[in-house]
Amino acid sequence: MNKKKAEYKTPKTANTKKKSPSVKELNDTIDKEKDKYVRLFAEFENYKRRTAKERIDLFKTAGKEVISSLIPVVEDFKRALNQEDANPNDTQGIQLIFNKLIETLKNQGLEELEIKVGDSFDSEIHEAISQVPAQNDDQKGKIIDIIEGGYKLGDQVLKFPKVVVAQ
Repeated sequence: MNKKKAEYKTPKTANTKKKSPSVKELNDTIDKEKDKYVRLFAEFENYKRRTAKERIDLFKTAGKEVISSLIPVVEDFKRALNQEDANPNDTQGIQLIFNKLIETLKNQGLEELEIKVGDSFDSEIHEAISQVPAQNDDQKGKIIDIIEGGYKLGDQVLKFPKVVVAQ
């Protein structure tokens, strides 16, 4: 067996010397890296602010589903309190429970929307249940009856007020 040793030849290198970067090139590189750093830092700060705001908004509306499900109970309490033929002792007890419920919901951020008969109808804020002919021109486009109140949690409307509008 004839074993030949493999000969490895080193490639011929070109007669070029590596040139060291100039001061200007180094300064340009430093400026580019500083710019990248500043931009990354600004992005991170924006991210922190955005996530902190989202976290606060989440805490504000954390119980949204529970609070939304209690709104019909509040409306039922209001109807019970408006009964004309109710026993005064019963009405007083219902009023106490209603006040506790309302205070608890207010502490959680629930607010009742302020609407009055005679306000202008706004489709962004109100839900028109029906329209009736206006008795005079001053009533056109105005709320003439409030069927149910509206509620909001923070800046978000949970339930739009149901109203009757004059046309």
